[in-house]
Amino acid sequence: MEYDLDSGAHSTYSLHYHLILTTKYRRGVLTEERTQFIHEVISGFTDNYGVELTNLDGEDDHVHILFRAKPTTDLVKFINTVKGATARRIRNEYADELKTELWGDSFWNDSYCLISTGQVSLDVLKQYVENQRG
Repeated sequence: MEYDLDSGAHSTYSLHYHLILTTKYRRGVLTEERTQFIHEVISGFTDNYGVELTNLDGEDDHVHILFRAKPTTDLVKFINTVKGATARRIRNEYADELKTELWGDSFWNDSYCLISTGQVSLDVLKQYVENQRG
């Protein structure tokens, strides 16, 4: 099997991650439009963190974010930025529609799930996501 490797000045690596975020109270507020909006928001700052967004999909109460990172990426900062930036932007964009489903300043649950994946696993995840789309 051939791997898709990245390299730095003194390293070769392949770091793939699967991040799962759930909405506050697991409310079903994510539509295709809102999920696409979240994708656009995240795409706007991934370069700042040395991250490449490879896939984003989900259901009405959670999103799956697949991304590649550099060894120097501060994952906690990146995840906190993802959660903060997307929550602010989606609440501003869809304020009237969300006020009956979510109240206060929260959009995402406080917790998250981050899984490191190998390339074989990543291919399986991508295939699974594509199959779920129909």
